Amino acid sequence: MQTLFEWVEAMPAWQKLLWIVLCMSFGGLLEWLIPLVKQRPNWWRHARVNGVFLLTTMAINSAVGALTIGLFSWIDTHGIGLLAWWEGPVWLELVVALVLFDLIGQYTVHYLLHQVPLLWRLHQVHHSDPHVDVTTGTRHHPLDFLVREAFALLAVVIIGAPLAFYLVYRLLTVFFTYLTHANMSFPPAVERLLSWVFVTPDLHKIHHHDEVPWTDRNYGNMLSIWDRLFRTMDRGDVRAVRYGLDITDAARGNDLGYQMRLPFRKTVQPLKATRTK
Repeated sequence: MQTLFEWVEAMPAWQKLLWIVLCMSFGGLLEWLIPLVKQRPNWWRHARVNGVFLLTTMAINSAVGALTIGLFSWIDTHGIGLLAWWEGPVWLELVVALVLFDLIGQYTVHYLLHQVPLLWRLHQVHHSDPHVDVTTGTRHHPLDFLVREAFALLAVVIIGAPLAFYLVYRLLTVFFTYLTHANMSFPPAVERLLSWVFVTPDLHKIHHHDEVPWTDRNYGNMLSIWDRLFRTMDRGDVRAVRYGLDITDAARGNDLGYQMRLPFRKTVQPLKATRTK
């Protein structure tokens, strides 16, 4: 396992980019093999817009990473975080760290992005995609992603995670992000089995419904335990889901300028609750 940690810590930028490409390609392959819905004719335009958001996300990630590399040394030097108070087998410490990273750096911040009006303004860009597929995983307004990065670093301090643990978590997050947004669906029996532990594409597609209460369900990224524990999990007919937001212009889902300006509209109406569970 030490070899794995050393390899992850030494990963050059091109290998991290390659991991993103591989994860997106895997999601794209599943979309071709077991598609949920038929693809749209304007797929390339859709992918180009989401690709721009991928570039801004990568730029922010690189900048934040360069600025906070000393955080891990500070944590180790001063014995900060939960792992500094408890010592166990390395593999168990890694598992604990990944579980807590998923809670703090994914579920909690995602919940707040929906419940805090100012943060919801930023997060609307992600939900305004009327055609969810593997590229939607990259669709985050730059300010939305900065909020996510802040919570990821907060998780580092709370957990007291070494750099290697954090990097493993980031690699897994990339994988699950693209998988759960992919335009595909596992066979029902497989989906049910996997969803007892992991967030599946079907679970996450419910979250991308254009109306409440569906939009405020299924916040998890990797583990489904948090939605079960906090009673925010919901199921439904994933093929009946209408993607996007009923408070944004679906026709401008691929309009980059409109999407970048979306958080700065003067007024933001709440989603309509016209459906009952």
